[in-house]
Amino acid sequence: MELLERVWEIVSDTFVVVGQAVDRTITSLFGSANARYLRRLQPKVQAINDLEPRYQRMTDAELREQTAKFRKRLEAGETLDDLLIEAFAVCREASRRVLGMRHFDVQLMGGMVLHAGSIAEMVTGEGKTLVATLPAYLNALEGKGVHVVTVNDYLARRDMEWMGPLYMFLGLTVGAIQHDMGARERQQAYSCDITYGTNNEFGFDYLRDNMRLAARGDNRYPPEYQQVQGRLHYAIIDEVDNILIDEARTPLIISGPAHDDISRYKRADQIARQLIRDVHFVVNEKDHTCHLTEEGIRKAEELAGVESFYTAGNLEWPHLIDNALKAHHLYKRDVHYVIENNQVIIVDEFTGRLMHGRQWSDGLHQAVEAKEGVPIKEETQTLATITIQNFFRLYDKICGMTGTAMTEANEFWKIYKLEVVAIPTNKPLRRINHPDVIYRTAREKYKAIVDEIERMYKWDTVWYSKYEYEVGDIVEENDENVVLVTREGERKIIPRSKLRGIEKKGRPILVGTVSVEKSEMLSEMLDRRGIPHQVLNAKHHAREAEIIAQAGRKGAVTIATNMAGRGTDIILGGNPEAKAWSILQRKYRSR
Repeated sequence: MELLERVWEIVSDTFVVVGQAVDRTITSLFGSANARYLRRLQPKVQAINDLEPRYQRMTDAELREQTAKFRKRLEAGETLDDLLIEAFAVCREASRRVLGMRHFDVQLMGGMVLHAGSIAEMVTGEGKTLVATLPAYLNALEGKGVHVVTVNDYLARRDMEWMGPLYMFLGLTVGAIQHDMGARERQQAYSCDITYGTNNEFGFDYLRDNMRLAARGDNRYPPEYQQVQGRLHYAIIDEVDNILIDEARTPLIISGPAHDDISRYKRADQIARQLIRDVHFVVNEKDHTCHLTEEGIRKAEELAGVESFYTAGNLEWPHLIDNALKAHHLYKRDVHYVIENNQVIIVDEFTGRLMHGRQWSDGLHQAVEAKEGVPIKEETQTLATITIQNFFRLYDKICGMTGTAMTEANEFWKIYKLEVVAIPTNKPLRRINHPDVIYRTAREKYKAIVDEIERMYKWDTVWYSKYEYEVGDIVEENDENVVLVTREGERKIIPRSKLRGIEKKGRPILVGTVSVEKSEMLSEMLDRRGIPHQVLNAKHHAREAEIIAQAGRKGAVTIATNMAGRGTDIILGGNPEAKAWSILQRKYRSR
């Protein structure tokens, strides 16, 4: 039997190797499916380039008139595909004049992929925000509305203000949805040709619209009672893997008060504090659950002063105590939530941002409030709900952009029937990806991080080999030698022929952490070393734009949770325009 199994393994492995060899041979002869798709786009790119001189000769007024001409051609029966080449050429020329940015050929390809209702995988820094203007302009010509979906309010507002002048130059209207807007402001934003906003805001507006009394434009009711959103026609989703895969099953829930007795949560919390882990209850961190054992049920019944939890009037106790145990053993302060103004505020696990006004359901939020000793709110009941996945299926057409989509290409096709196309970079990639370093303990890891930051912030480094280096101050260098004064004060003259490379101090450093707690711990360690730095987490989100704008300055050290990881631009040398706006935004509503 063992011999047969061994023979079967050898035969299977042989077929796999032969199959891979055949696949590589076919790919080398005909190119990959991705390469063939990009080759098919090349004639359109060339056609757009050929039109460029024609549109460059036009005045601003003549260029703006093209939008009205395109709309008349659509009314006459032409399709968006018929207009694509000319519309993209017009948008590119308008961008060059208004924004000072001309779409590269690879960005035109990205725009075509998005218009086709597919996903464009583009490397970070390749200008996805600018790429989105091409399909947004083309599809907005129909007048059915285009929604550009970002991962947070900051990016929605920034992208609208950044790209808005381009759309307005071409005669289109543009708006942005923000979480603190009222119904009238939302109606105005949705009535624009192009609307920027987050997936949560679009989703919650859909739920609220289904609960409103009147349709949009029904003048028998005041605007506050009318629906705000309108038709879900075309969505361009930025960071599409984060929204459609990572958050796909996250339910958006609108809830109302359940009018319950809030004193029971404090009692359940007192009972939970007296139970012993692995004796009275079991914590399953993988499934994120806590359950009482048989012994734990008897102990809890004794502490609650009831004969049995499974008699009429006592059936809610196991659920209340399970929630109290979850609050103590699975939900951590400054990781899953923060305390602000004597309230429990949830931290979004995907974006690292505070979710004001949101509550966990089924009494879990109240259990956390009881644990922290803050005022307990009434429990809520679900009035309307939809998952992110189901919401985006309601659109006539969706597409997306991200830097990491190929790894989830199968999921995108199975769930949404979306193809993924990898767009090449405009110039060869120069970033160096170092291998991961693994430490035995968290303490060793954080010490190594702080040591590395201190070295890069305070000292010049000369590298003799990939792993051997020396630090100090480079006081002199020429074509032949480098003069280094070491930390100990020793002066060394090092021939350049012996050096693998030189690293000058002051390189901007960004440290990514997984939680508020970890970011603040690293901050304390850097304070002890005397290294000035900025912390960007859910507690300092109001200063996000200002911190990110200056994170690329010489000597800048920035510690951030994942809230800074999506779509925020760190420009080397700093961003003076963003710095100015971080101050002026307190005075002016929009750029």
